[in-house]
Amino acid sequence: MAGAFLTVCAASAPSCPLDFQGNLRRILQSIKEAKEAGATLRCGSELEICGYGCLDFHLESDTEMHSWEVLGEIISDPICKDMLIDVGMPVRSRNVQYNCRVLCSYSVIYGIRAKQAMANDGLHFEARHFSAWVKERQVEQCTLPLHIQSITGQTTAPIGDFILRARDVSIGVETCEEMFVPRNPSVFQGLAGAEVILNSSASHAELRKLKQRLDLIANSSRKNGGLYMYVNASGVDGEARQMHDGSSLIILNGEVLAQGSQFSLKQVECTVATVDIGRVRSYRTSAARGVQAAAQELYPEVECPLTLCVSAEEIYLSPTKTIAKETPIRILDPMDEIALATAVFLWSYLVRTNSAGYFLALSGGLDSSTVLLFVYSMARLVCQSIEAGEESTLQDLRRVVGIEDYTPPNPEDVVRRLLTTAYMGTSNSSSETRSRAKRLAERLGAYHLEVEIDDIVAAEENLIGQAFNGFKPKHVVEGGSNAEGLAKQNLQARTRMIVAYSMAQLSTQARSLPRAGTSLLVLASSNVEEGLRGYFTKYDASSADINPLGSISKIDIMAFQRHVMKAWDLPILQEFISATPTAELIPLKEGQAVQTDEEEMGLTYRELSTFGRLRKVHKCGAWSTYLRLLADWKEERSPRETADTVCRFFKWWAINRHKSTILPPSIHLESYSPDDNRHDLRPFLLAVTWPWQFQKIYAHVEELEKGLRKREAAQAGAA
Repeated sequence: MAGAFLTVCAASAPSCPLDFQGNLRRILQSIKEAKEAGATLRCGSELEICGYGCLDFHLESDTEMHSWEVLGEIISDPICKDMLIDVGMPVRSRNVQYNCRVLCSYSVIYGIRAKQAMANDGLHFEARHFSAWVKERQVEQCTLPLHIQSITGQTTAPIGDFILRARDVSIGVETCEEMFVPRNPSVFQGLAGAEVILNSSASHAELRKLKQRLDLIANSSRKNGGLYMYVNASGVDGEARQMHDGSSLIILNGEVLAQGSQFSLKQVECTVATVDIGRVRSYRTSAARGVQAAAQELYPEVECPLTLCVSAEEIYLSPTKTIAKETPIRILDPMDEIALATAVFLWSYLVRTNSAGYFLALSGGLDSSTVLLFVYSMARLVCQSIEAGEESTLQDLRRVVGIEDYTPPNPEDVVRRLLTTAYMGTSNSSSETRSRAKRLAERLGAYHLEVEIDDIVAAEENLIGQAFNGFKPKHVVEGGSNAEGLAKQNLQARTRMIVAYSMAQLSTQARSLPRAGTSLLVLASSNVEEGLRGYFTKYDASSADINPLGSISKIDIMAFQRHVMKAWDLPILQEFISATPTAELIPLKEGQAVQTDEEEMGLTYRELSTFGRLRKVHKCGAWSTYLRLLADWKEERSPRETADTVCRFFKWWAINRHKSTILPPSIHLESYSPDDNRHDLRPFLLAVTWPWQFQKIYAHVEELEKGLRKREAAQAGAA
């Protein structure tokens, strides 16, 4: 045969936990599309049979059992004939559960490759559910379930760490986290002769993360040579916090040959490329690499009788196959990442819960208006998906709106049917915020309401008076105490939450919509810094079903609005960008708000962003944060000012840590997202004055101040 040309398919699909029927349908659809494209090797995402985010469902034996049942359906389907299929599922061997890749074909399982490096920080708890395969370059026999034995005729299949050798190409496997650790299995597999590396991932999205991921993959294959297939899941995971952004890649010797879309509503996306395996062999002719390869310990080899490559003559005579050429990597602007990620998040949540739409308390401020923009972005993406021929999106939309033959004429019409907004005014509300909220809602198509809640607040205050002998609380600006002022603000804030849920439950009925009687999902609009600082009333308008803004910084929110103001032709957004952030819970002075968010927090949004990264990403406590900022802020602040700011943050973070336990689910997009006490496992009951840490910080400040005074005195004497 002249030449060896391999056509491969990286199959991305939404990772939906325990949706065995849907996952099976998507896997079989991807195999069908791969075969139609001429692929002989199909690789899917991590744990795609059961869904990546099953979490403690992995502790139930049902999850593995159903996964084997689905695998049985896959390998019983003749569509798998003459193809090597790589699927992900949990597998128990000798009563130990592993996160595995199953390499199979029609009526046969060639081998089961077990993951060696567990993702076990941030959003991930893999070591809670799986054991790492610790026997490098070793295999043992895994006893197959009886129904699989009846399909394959095999009693066992090899499980462990191996290279699969087909008749004309050798294949290695690594899984997600193994790409990010220092000792990548693919390095040793490549040195041992694997020409193709399959990486099945469920890598969560974060703003500005994709380039780092792509650089890692490209550099890995550039150093060692080889065809590297990176296959990532797409869509929202079962946690509703994790977003998988797709962007599957096929890379040859460091060159990107094909890249899947990032943030898509597609149920199945096949990224296909035809590759000359001869280029791998010629790339690896360097003498230096040859010495290392000769020294590499041998891997166990599992035989696969399939012929996966075709000749140059077959490529030439094929009317459809062409050799893949290098293509530029596509990296989205972070603001486009925000627009698309939140769009997929909102749409996935709506479709999976089969809700009738969303309800948003629209205050006329920057944060809630941004959430409205997210819903509009969702509508734009839905329309684009339908126009591109994605039939599943159209069917889901018709089901959600309750109209069998509905086809959206534009995004605004989708917003009108799926979003109700309400401005909940009080005597403390300004005409500017009321007007901004109404005009933006009308521009984007939302069904907008205006209600006054003063009577409800007054009734609640009367109830307090009845309980406390006529006591009537006052705002601080009216002569009341801090406790009175805070109580009055919280009454307004919590009333808005009650009104929001009541209106969300009754909106479809009151408007006689096709799905009358079905509740709307309530959206919150509290940003990541407010969640970190605890700058919100517990169980107020920040309490909702989901909070799409909860992991996005105020800095990025403002940049996002500037971006879409131009991209979507929304000049009205300049009014929101220019407005001073305020909760409007204190009486106005001469028609203007006297309450600003940053003044009340005692910290700027930029400072909070800095603290968030130091605390969570760099894992700094109060003392190490102080030392880091002492150097970073040297030119702008004195040591005492730095210490005051650091201690202020840690004091308020500790005081309000309990609030994190009730934060609504938010899409994880920012590395320092406070999430809740499941993903940020610091305790929420603390000694909030940090006596040891703060004393050490201020003792250090005093020593520095003594040193500065001595230096100044010496300089004065010299003069």
